[in-house]
Amino acid sequence: MTPWLRGALKGRMPDSAAFWLLFSIVASVCALSGAPTPLYRVYQQNWGFSEITTTVVFAAYALGILLALITVGSLSDHLGRKPVVLVCVLLQIGVESLFVFADGVPMLLSARLLQGLVTGAVFGALGAAMIDLDRVRGVTANAAAAPLGGASGAMAAGVFVQYLPDPTRLIYIALAVTLSVQAVLVPFMRETCARRPGSLRSLRPQFGLPRSVRRRFLVSAPVLVASWSLFGLYGALGPTIVRELNGQTSPVLGGLTIVAISGIGALTVLTLASRVSPRVLMLFATTALIVGMAGTLVAMQERSLPGFFAASFVAGSGFGAGYQAGTRSVMPLVSTHERAGVLSIILVLCYASMGVPTVVAGFLIAHAVPVLDTASGYAVFLIVLASAALLGAIRPTAAAVDDSLDVDRSA
Repeated sequence: MTPWLRGALKGRMPDSAAFWLLFSIVASVCALSGAPTPLYRVYQQNWGFSEITTTVVFAAYALGILLALITVGSLSDHLGRKPVVLVCVLLQIGVESLFVFADGVPMLLSARLLQGLVTGAVFGALGAAMIDLDRVRGVTANAAAAPLGGASGAMAAGVFVQYLPDPTRLIYIALAVTLSVQAVLVPFMRETCARRPGSLRSLRPQFGLPRSVRRRFLVSAPVLVASWSLFGLYGALGPTIVRELNGQTSPVLGGLTIVAISGIGALTVLTLASRVSPRVLMLFATTALIVGMAGTLVAMQERSLPGFFAASFVAGSGFGAGYQAGTRSVMPLVSTHERAGVLSIILVLCYASMGVPTVVAGFLIAHAVPVLDTASGYAVFLIVLASAALLGAIRPTAAAVDDSLDVDRSA
């Protein structure tokens, strides 16, 4: 009798199916987070707000994620993965209703903040559950699902805006239906983390890491910061940059800016993850970020839209490789009851790196600095960050960490 049939007869989902269900939930949650990007221009036209408001709304999402990660990020290590995932998926469906009925900036800002809170609450549980089911594939799948979902959501929203009626509502309704189906299936998964005391104590903000992974986290941190700062630039200003280069508004091209980073990033993860070591991934990521950002600088100076996208595809491969290198260096060595907490700390670093530079960029634009000048300054900042990460990746300390990871994996 096959595992699928045995699981069906017992009313329980096979682990292989549960793994891909979790993957799809991560993708759906991130699709919801990416969907507003092509819609910001529509919101601007309807409600008449400035670019600084766009960056503030984007930063509200990052703030919500950060607040959730430092408080409830490790909750599933105590309550179990299933209840946390199920409750958060249901809450995500509720948040989508706020987007559907949003009639102004205050409601949009509230929806984005609440979306961040719920996303941050569920990210640790989803990622930890995938690693519980498969230590090796779980890290890779977690790193690929998030950018793949973000790219899909942004591109779908762009298509909805350009070709379908009532796009600011229809895209969220479609995602709510998807999440509803996924929520029905969650109870049939096997629980992978037994309940244990300390759930209330875990709500206190804490940033402690197990001693066994602290060194690896410090080596991985620079490439994570550089990678997610790049995502912040494209998530907040990508469609605006395209409009400046193209001279017209195209929601599909706006969505394509996220695909250039998230979509190419996901493909890079899936292509390279099982073939090279974390250190090689770091070297590839930092080099791709430097080359890609240098290319975007030239493209923006020359006002070349094809050149901008070509360089963005290169930078996007660096984003995917950088995120995968950082998580893969740390997560496989974390014990079951610490996984959600450690992954939450990694994500705190990622989303802080995404949100803070974005707010600075919005501040500059609000004070009459042209969009392309701001984006060019941001690109220079990213080149400096990636260069620092590259220097860290080629140091003997990074090589020693990489070698020790290979030893631990073979043990």
